[in-house]
Order: sequence, then C-alpha cells, then structure tokens
Amino acid sequence: MRIWDIAPRKLCRNHLLGEHRELHAIWSILTKNKCGYRHHPEVLRWEGRLRPLYYRHESLVKELKRRGYRHFSPLDKRRVSGPARQDVLVDSISRQAAILKNKKCGCKI
Repeated sequence: MRIWDIAPRKLCRNHLLGEHRELHAIWSILTKNKCGYRHHPEVLRWEGRLRPLYYRHESLVKELKRRGYRHFSPLDKRRVSGPARQDVLVDSISRQAAILKNKKCGCKI
C-alpha cells in the first residue's frame, strides 16, 4: 500500500493506476472506520489528513484524464478535513524516487 509523494505525471501506468486504487482503499478505511490495514503506516499517515489525500486524488485524476482514462470514482468532498498539505512521510521523497528508479518500470524519475 503506497501513496507516492512524486508528481503523478512522473509515474508509469502501473504505479499511477495502482496508487489510485490504493488511495480509494485508504479513503474507505478512514471515512468508514474499516479495520483492514487500519494500522498500516501508509494509512496512519493520512489519519486526520483527508484534505491532502483528496487533493492527491484530484491530481491523480487529472493525470489519468490527460492519459486518456475515464474516471468514475470521485471522492466525497464533504468528508474533506485537516491541513492542506501532507507533512508526514513514510519514506523521504528522495527515498521514494530511489525506490521507483530501482523498479525499472517506466516511471520518469
């Protein structure tokens, strides 16, 4: 489970689509008090930070549409709360870039 802190335009197809799917899972866990993965570090870092998670979703959707995908899974904007920016990271941005670069997947890192 991973929400990257890398610009969506730099993500390969698999990471872009995968992050979108996982973001919806995290949103569901946090807004519906689901138990699965509730204590995963990536879920914990978004607790109380639905606003930046919503903004990340919107940036992913913008990139998905730019690449020709259609999007049918908006988040409920009424649930948005917390600070405007995410300042809690599981890995530093430079570490995230290194992880993606080592995958040799097509991400533009």
